[in-house]
Amino acid sequence: MDLSKQRLALTLAAALLMMATGLSEARVFSSVGDALQSAFPDCDVERETVFLTTEQVEKAGKLSGLPAPSALVHPYVATCSGRPGGTAYFDAHRVRTLPETLLVVIDARGAVERVEVLSFDEPEEYIPRSVWYEQFDGERLDDDLELARGIDGVTGATLTARATTNAVRRVLAVHMVLEETAP
Repeated sequence: MDLSKQRLALTLAAALLMMATGLSEARVFSSVGDALQSAFPDCDVERETVFLTTEQVEKAGKLSGLPAPSALVHPYVATCSGRPGGTAYFDAHRVRTLPETLLVVIDARGAVERVEVLSFDEPEEYIPRSVWYEQFDGERLDDDLELARGIDGVTGATLTARATTNAVRRVLAVHMVLEETAP
């Protein structure tokens, strides 16, 4: 068998294995555009690109209690009828071994307005019910924004609950630094 036929056979075998194990496609529940439209209906949304300074990165890491975030941030700022409508952030991270992407919307007052799963590559049984995500609504970054404190855990989805809580903490910390409301 020549090299091109071997490559084709290996590619087909890998594709069949991925399909059989469910690894061939991520579960995408919403696109970026659809998520923003749902979060900010009838609003103008502008994507910004911000490069945090070293001091801002360190401050956000300290505020969140997590490793320092990326210095590159893309807040999506909504204006509704001429007034601030909130800011959306997309946080992509690993849950166990596979990625998840969340939409975290911060309202004009600096509190969480919404957390939504956009994509999830782990088995779907590890996704908490939507009511679990609602407990983040109205939350601000403080010591109670932790699992087993102000945030209830999820039996059978502990890693997802931890990853989600960390993502919300990270987003709130970055938002606070960007809005210069951090202590």
